[in-house]
Amino acid sequence: MTTPFLDTARRVIRTEAQALEQLADSLDDRFRQAIDLLVATRGRVIVTGIGKSGHIAKKIAATLASTGTPAQFVHPAEASHGDLGMITADDVVLAISNSGEAPELANLIAYSRRFSIPLIGITSRATSSLGAHCDVVLELPQLPEACGTGVVPSTSTTMTLAMGDAVAIALMENRSFTAEHFREFHPGGKLGARLSRVADLMHTGDALPLVQADAPMSDALMAMSSKSFGVVIVTDASGALAGIITSGDLGRHLDGLMEKTAREVMTPTPVTVAPDALAEKAVGIMNARKITCLLVLDPTQGNVPAGLLHIHDCLRVGLG
Repeated sequence: MTTPFLDTARRVIRTEAQALEQLADSLDDRFRQAIDLLVATRGRVIVTGIGKSGHIAKKIAATLASTGTPAQFVHPAEASHGDLGMITADDVVLAISNSGEAPELANLIAYSRRFSIPLIGITSRATSSLGAHCDVVLELPQLPEACGTGVVPSTSTTMTLAMGDAVAIALMENRSFTAEHFREFHPGGKLGARLSRVADLMHTGDALPLVQADAPMSDALMAMSSKSFGVVIVTDASGALAGIITSGDLGRHLDGLMEKTAREVMTPTPVTVAPDALAEKAVGIMNARKITCLLVLDPTQGNVPAGLLHIHDCLRVGLG
């Protein structure tokens, strides 16, 4: 069963989806020219626009900045009252106007021409005032807005946003921008947590519950109790990993437990993870194995325990 509201929603989404297909097909060598300009710049990408184009411009600037391209939004009206000073000869201006005739852009366009600052325009009219002054025009297909009346920016803003994403990701791939780089710009929130490495969360050094394999179980229990991880890492005389003792191991060796050594109680082949693995992967391992701790082994350090990761460390940053 459908309603007029659902019909409207589907019509809008399909109209915008079809517009994106036409946008993709319309791209030509001007897109490459724009990317070449942006790659060559020594400064920032100054993104500007007014009204709905201004809102899209802010998002494009944020996407560029978070993917390795220094960028800043400058409001065109504020630019006319002093903020032109934010723009330097080393920058590139990316100006957005669907009609290309937004009067608020006039002073900013003139400033870019006066000081030979490269100007890229996103507009549906290459012959407009904006398009005529640009070094490169990223032209949008002239298509009806999804509202049906032609007055609500919808199809045009969707295409503009997609064009901005295309520019940002093309630049990102040109710079071989990786998930590790992305993580450096996104340390907070759920995204930052998902990109955390085991090394960022693991416990090391004196925090590790360590005993040697020949140590009596009284020492092992003391280490387990004092470090509060619920496990003990067992090493040989050289410091290499020999095994691990968990609460499950204690339960399996209750008979005569205090008369045994750590070697006799330990599990000799514990599950391990590398320090550069994503913490999210480590959570998956712990969930699959139904364990609460993972030993961390650094391949560059041989079989010597590098750290210990507890499920609570992952939960604390929003994983799990």
